[in-house]
Amino acid sequence: MTHFADMIEGYRRFRNGGWREQRERWEQLAEGQSPKVMVIACSDSRSEPSQIFDTNPGEIFVVRNVGALVPPFETTPGRHGVSAALEFAVQFLKVDEVVVMGHGMCGGCHAALHRTMEGAEPGRGGFVAHWIAMLDEASEQIRAEYPDIDTADARRAMELAAVRVSIANLRTFPCIQEKEKRGTLKLRGAFFAISDGVLHLLDETTGEFAPA
Repeated sequence: MTHFADMIEGYRRFRNGGWREQRERWEQLAEGQSPKVMVIACSDSRSEPSQIFDTNPGEIFVVRNVGALVPPFETTPGRHGVSAALEFAVQFLKVDEVVVMGHGMCGGCHAALHRTMEGAEPGRGGFVAHWIAMLDEASEQIRAEYPDIDTADARRAMELAAVRVSIANLRTFPCIQEKEKRGTLKLRGAFFAISDGVLHLLDETTGEFAPA
């Protein structure tokens, strides 16, 4: 297991290796960033976008949270972290594409499907329960379709459904609607299968995922 002391050793290797090798790149990044793609991914430690897509520093703008979820557009009081990151990427960085990347073995999707956090108090699972409640409708559909929700097929169906929910919620944002209509922004759905390392992409014409 990696602890913070191990991470510091990793930093030293990076500082004496990768950072020096890309010194010119880091000097450019010191002047600002101009990524063309935003990736919304899960906080799960097994689903690291920069590693999966083999990108260099400054190439993708990433926000991560439980389940790689995007809430619908709303202006109610609160801390809208994902919405703020999305607004910054789309309106200020002017990214060309927004990718929602779910992944296999997702704990958030499992909790949504099995309702394991339902009724929990904040600090004891309640924050997670409130967050993944945006998957309630999708999880009900999966439970209706799969009599046995403990199967790998039911789990995968829930994980793919979560990506579709986030894509749909993205389209409730006025800035997304405007830029999609103008053709200056594209939304992408993706799913990384941890078990075999295969990336699947959403075909919005069919609503199905297929290996990249």
